[in-house]
Amino acid sequence: MGDNKQQEPLNLSDLGGALPSGLTAEDRAGLVSALKSLAGQHALEMLTPRVRKRVEFLREIQCQHDELEAKFFEERAALEAKYQKLYEPLYTKRYDIVNGVVEVESVAKENADVTASEDKDMEATEEKGVPGFWLTAMKTNEVLSEEIQERDEEALKFLKDIKWSRIDNPKGFKLEFFFDTNPYFKNSILTKVYHMIDDDEPILEKAIGTEIEWLPGKCLTQKVLKKKPKKGSKNAKPITKTENCESFFNFFNPPQVPEDDEEIDEATAEELQNQMEQDYDIGSTIRDKIIPHAVSWFTGEAVQDEDFPDYTVVFHGKLSEFVSRDASAFHKAFGLHPYFFSGNGWPMVDLAYEEGASRRTTKMKYDCNVATLIIFISKRT
Repeated sequence: MGDNKQQEPLNLSDLGGALPSGLTAEDRAGLVSALKSLAGQHALEMLTPRVRKRVEFLREIQCQHDELEAKFFEERAALEAKYQKLYEPLYTKRYDIVNGVVEVESVAKENADVTASEDKDMEATEEKGVPGFWLTAMKTNEVLSEEIQERDEEALKFLKDIKWSRIDNPKGFKLEFFFDTNPYFKNSILTKVYHMIDDDEPILEKAIGTEIEWLPGKCLTQKVLKKKPKKGSKNAKPITKTENCESFFNFFNPPQVPEDDEEIDEATAEELQNQMEQDYDIGSTIRDKIIPHAVSWFTGEAVQDEDFPDYTVVFHGKLSEFVSRDASAFHKAFGLHPYFFSGNGWPMVDLAYEEGASRRTTKMKYDCNVATLIIFISKRT
């Protein structure tokens, strides 16, 4: 008597985890795809003949769709490359103004009207360009603000520009951070390269960062701890210990994928995956949000567009500046005392006031760690 036991469907949920170690990420992805194809054949064999024929026809439709999708990705890449070239002159103008290489016409006209003695005084006191442009833009973004520590800020003030470009072999993209001469490290350019298995549906293979050449005693990714020797110890000198610490510049030392022949346990693999996802999130945020919209992040308008489309930014800057300069004017205009905050990170405070027949709301974002305040006023209702 034959075995009539029904075949169990294949479990496709963890094909990657069942593969042998020693495969590259690309080979692993290819093998998973092949196994899924075989599993599809297995599933068809379990159908009745008529249903199988219908599904075969549906597969032909799916193939036509996939061919069109491949053309879409190809044309999208070409269109993206075309517009990257059109953006480039605008990025160059932005660089020149931010770094004081050229002056905008209205300021140049003002400078032409001042006397020689006034001009000398202005040169001695006025800063060129837009100081701290990239630092402010990045700190305004919620993803990046979590990475930038207070001790990083002075070094990031020397950041002159950020660029990105696609790479083809292997597929992926590269970020370049251009720094002015500074007292922290020797490098003038710090790079971060992301190697992707599939550029259209991103699967990160690995990331590679520049090794930073720190100047003596200036490393921001490590801190030196000094401990007093125990009582009665013959060694009277303090004990020094170096520890890694949180810093934006850890971005250039990304999590490392183990060699092919190394085996790691499930918990370690999961932690590594989370670290790589977070690292990619930071890189893609810089590429897709900060670089193309840096001015809007600097002014705070990008925060408004992302989080509060129905609000208008009325103040973006340091809390100390607001309290000393704008608080009384704000109170007169809106009848609010917006200086009471608690907690860390970016807590939201909602306030409301009457203005004629309409009611408007104020939302404030306050970063306690860097004392930055953004105030939004709702549009008229």
